[in-house]
Amino acid sequence: MKQKMKTKRAAAKRFKVTGTGKIMKMKAYKSHILNKKSTKRKRNLRKANVVDDSNLKQVKRVLPYAK
Repeated sequence: MKQKMKTKRAAAKRFKVTGTGKIMKMKAYKSHILNKKSTKRKRNLRKANVVDDSNLKQVKRVLPYAK
């Protein structure tokens, strides 16, 4: 019997799979040194982003439930 592949927990905390199967991630550069960044820039960093096609294969490898 084939064993189930374990999910990489670090990846599971960083990526979410939508109902249509797209993989979403939060944007970078929102954790520290925020006083020099404009309010507009910080507001745009709040929004989630779809993972780019160039990284999709790597992300799917660590998230077995993402088809």
